[in-house]
Amino acid sequence: MKKRVIILGSTGSIGQNTLEVMDALSDQWEIVGLAAGSRHAELAQQANRWRPEAVAIADSEAGPNLKNALDYAPNVLTGENALYKLVSETDCDCVVSAVVGADGLAATLRAVELGRRLALANKEALVIAGSLLMPLAEQTGATIIPVDSEHSAIFQALHSGKIEEVTRVVLTASGGPFRTWSIEDMAKATLEDALAHPTWDMGPKISIDSATMMNKALEIVEAHWLFDLDAEKIEVIIHPESIIHSMVEYCDGSVIAQLGAPDMRTPIQYALTYPARIPGPAKRLDLTVAQTLRLEVPDETRFPALTLGHEVARQGGTAGAVLNAANEAAVQLFRNGRIRFTDITELTKQALLDHRFIASPTMDELRKADRLARTEVTRCTTC
Repeated sequence: MKKRVIILGSTGSIGQNTLEVMDALSDQWEIVGLAAGSRHAELAQQANRWRPEAVAIADSEAGPNLKNALDYAPNVLTGENALYKLVSETDCDCVVSAVVGADGLAATLRAVELGRRLALANKEALVIAGSLLMPLAEQTGATIIPVDSEHSAIFQALHSGKIEEVTRVVLTASGGPFRTWSIEDMAKATLEDALAHPTWDMGPKISIDSATMMNKALEIVEAHWLFDLDAEKIEVIIHPESIIHSMVEYCDGSVIAQLGAPDMRTPIQYALTYPARIPGPAKRLDLTVAQTLRLEVPDETRFPALTLGHEVARQGGTAGAVLNAANEAAVQLFRNGRIRFTDITELTKQALLDHRFIASPTMDELRKADRLARTEVTRCTTC
């Protein structure tokens, strides 16, 4: 029998790459659920192509347009709880969580609660609620396989030894479009500048996070929860070619790295087929071509988000929810032309300093911390 998969965030960059992987694995997998935030036309096109038994869209106003664009009659779920309902009501073997930001948290937690395999591209779920999600997975038997290329690389490299033998893990970063820019020049950066990622083709939120290196701050926190590592064992290094996806150093001095062409279809497929490896659609690394693999120490003066990532990983509690929420709000302000590029990290830092820290929060307390952080960032821009 074919394995059944739900894709949350199917119209985004990761979701679209997942559909390409599904095309290559169609003899083994079938899509039983697709979900998006508001892009009803793209979702309808995907649904008409893949014929899942259920589709969900978070924007309730887009529901009628979605239904009208479908040429068959699946179960259509709409509204802010639509993704949660999709996971709850649709039997599956795996949930691909590819929703960007905090919007995918409830559905992601539900997949873990039901003991599903979770192919996790939504790093915010762990950043916000890692203290709840990881113990829940242990309780229900859910398997969490990272889809982020860096964490997939670490996940693979960790098979070379025991976790207690790890000296450090090294997350690689492309450096984004401002790798060589001065702070003064970054303060003048336009939205177009920030979206011009040199290696990856990603959505606007992720591209801006790469430009501030906030994506690495979030990944530090994600690695802390995913692999049960102290913040001091997690480092970041700049690697502009994006061929070394991350590395693990062991106590005997051995460094195990995972290399490959910069193609998100590789970690997506591995999350679905693990522990098996099978041929797929991803690009291959051409080792017959002479290449230079540069490694550079990041400048945390120019990219202070990295310092925030380590601080939040050390603190735990509500700090992750505030980091993520404040950054999301600040990124949106930058996209709307209301703040400078360098204000994104500054506003996020201030929200962390100002918030009332709770060491062992409930889900309601995490939601409240998220809400207050967004309000604080918006308020600061109008002071």
